[in-house]
This record gives sequence, structure tokens and C-alpha cells, in this order.
Amino acid sequence: MKYKFWIRAVAIGMIVTLAQCEKTASDDVKTSLTYCAEQASKTLVNIPHNGVMPRNIDSRETNWRYVPVEDWTSGFWPGILWYIYEATGDAKWKTEADKYTRMLTPLSQQPAHDHDLGFQIFSSFGNGYRLTHDSTYREVILRTADTLATLYNPKAGTILSWPGMVREKGWPHNTIIDNMINLELLFWASREGGNKALYDIAVHHAETTMKNHFRPDYTSYHVVLYDTLTGAKIKGITHQGLADESTWARGQAWAIYGFTMVYRETKDTRFLDFAQKVADVYLKDLPDDYIPYWDFHAVNIADAPRDASAAAITASALFELSGYVPADKGEYYRKMADGMLHTLSSDKYQSRQQNSSFLLHSTGHKPNGTEIDASIIYADYYYLEALLRKQKGQKRSDA
Repeated sequence: MKYKFWIRAVAIGMIVTLAQCEKTASDDVKTSLTYCAEQASKTLVNIPHNGVMPRNIDSRETNWRYVPVEDWTSGFWPGILWYIYEATGDAKWKTEADKYTRMLTPLSQQPAHDHDLGFQIFSSFGNGYRLTHDSTYREVILRTADTLATLYNPKAGTILSWPGMVREKGWPHNTIIDNMINLELLFWASREGGNKALYDIAVHHAETTMKNHFRPDYTSYHVVLYDTLTGAKIKGITHQGLADESTWARGQAWAIYGFTMVYRETKDTRFLDFAQKVADVYLKDLPDDYIPYWDFHAVNIADAPRDASAAAITASALFELSGYVPADKGEYYRKMADGMLHTLSSDKYQSRQQNSSFLLHSTGHKPNGTEIDASIIYADYYYLEALLRKQKGQKRSDA
């Protein structure tokens, strides 16, 4: 009798402890979301009203560097505003998000400059349509998807990433791993009344990238060059990583995020299997605090800059990926994502009183000497997205 009572007491204790842990985690997310809203409020006070978007704050600076809407990062600020509206339900954020989103409309009315239309339009108009179902947003997204598709080379099977590099460096058809994220725009458009061929373009791009962009250990090249006429792979190189054969941290993060999304859109288990492989090789070499160095093969790595943006992108991806895999693997991915968010939400990585961004210590383009140990807008975007995904996951568990 005493034994049964003891077992029951232990079980009740475990349930209470688990509930307390879940409540603590939920409170932590709520605190971090409130922090993001407070920081974004500071930016709203100081942002110029001349059609520019915040991009980065260098480590020795306290104010945002602003860029025009043509910059590849322009969609992240309105995307952040939409996410804060989603988190708070406060209509003032919806008003601001709508204002900055509509500033990007001209991007949908001109020929494709490069592959970044997905980052620009889907982060802004895409989130806006998801939350409001405004038909004018839908029209912009559909029009932009058709524009992005004009960069597709059927011989190579991928979307041209940087037309400018064809002129500047003499590169032929080039595709960067970042381009995986832009496929979501095509999948969405094909499903929401756009050209059905957009789905096939997105799938072919993912298939070709899966075949040509990765080494035998599933680490990613940053750039792959293809023969423009025949579509044959020429070689894999880097542009923002340490070396052609090194593993650029944010590039691997884009791969994890991109192939997870492609599985969601296609339900093709090839992509789910691949998403796990590219995630697992990233996770096995992380430092103890879960934040990668800017390149996994960085020289004097203990003193190398970290990349909070890669951690934020990966955390967001892992929260989604965890829901598609068996329970034990899903628990592992959630644990790793939780570790990333815990570190990113610490006083070491949150900007707090240093500036009005959310995060410190991201690395944009180290070989070019730019945005090193900086606050960068896309780090903030994916950090906020990861917080929301964690929160939604908790709600599903509690239901």
C-alpha cells in the first residue's frame, strides 16, 4: 500500500514539475516577445519617414543603418511588425506593418533584379496576407512570384540568384543556398491561384540543389556555378564563407530552413530526410552555447566572430522540423532550438540598452569586412519567428 502511494506521489510530482517547466518556458517566451515589441517601438520613434528600412547596426554604433526598398533585406522590418502584431493583437502594429509593407509594392512591378524577391515580398506581404487576407496583398504576391520565375533556367533546373555576378565576375548561371528560402513564394502562389508551373519550378530547384549543392557529409556550398547553356554543374564555391570547401554557418542554416519548408509544401519524404541530414551535421559541431562561429572552419575559431543570425534561422527551422519527425528526434530538435533561444535571449546576445535591435553578434559578410559582430535585421526577424513558433508549439501541447 505504501509502495503504491509512493509511486502515485512520484507521478504527481513529475506532472507538477513538468507543468512548472512548461509555465516557466511560456513565461520566458512571453518576456522575450514583450522585449521585442519594446525594442521595435524604439526603432519606430527614430526611423526616417522617407521610404527606407533598417538593416544593421555595427558593433561600435548605436543607430540603425537604413537602406532603400531595393535592398535584399527590406522585407524583414515589415515582417517583424507583422509578427509583433500577431504576438500582441495590438492594432497599432498592424497599421505600421501595413505602411511599411506597401512601400515594397514597386518591387512587384518591375523585372527581377535577383532572387531575393522571396525574402522581400513574402516576409512582408506574405505575413500580411496570412494575418489579414487583404486581397491587395495577394495580388502583389502572385505578381512577384511570376517575376521571380523569370530567373529560372530549365537547363540547370534552378533559379538564377545573382544576375549581377554574370556581369561583374563573369560567373555563368549561379545559384546560392539562400535561394531555397525564396521557393516558399512560388509554392504559395501555385496553391493560391497562381500559375501551377510555379510548383514544378520550386520542386526542380530543390531537387537540383539537393543533388549539386552538398558535399558527401551534407555540408553546403554557398554558391554553385552551372553552364548557362547546358545546365551542367561546373563547381561549388563560396562568396561569404571562409573558403570554397568550408561550411559557412548561415548557409547551412538556410539549407535546414529551406528543405524543412519544401517538405511542408510537398510532403515528399526525400526532402524531410534531407532536412534532417543537413540539420544533424550543423548541430554536431555547435559550441556549447548553441551559437555557431561565422564559419565552422574559421581560423583561430575560439576567437572568431559568432553568427546569431544563423542560430535564429536554425532555431526557427528546428521548431518546425521537430513536428515532422518521430517523437524522440523531435524532442532532440526542440531541445537544441530551446538552447539556441535561451542563449539568444540572454544578456550576452540581446541588445537591450545598447541599441534598438533585438540581438547582438551577427556576422553578415566577413570576407568583405562588413556587418561583423553586428546587429542585423534578419537575425531579429528569425529570432522573433522562432519565439512565435515555440509559443505556438506550447499551445498545441496544452490543447
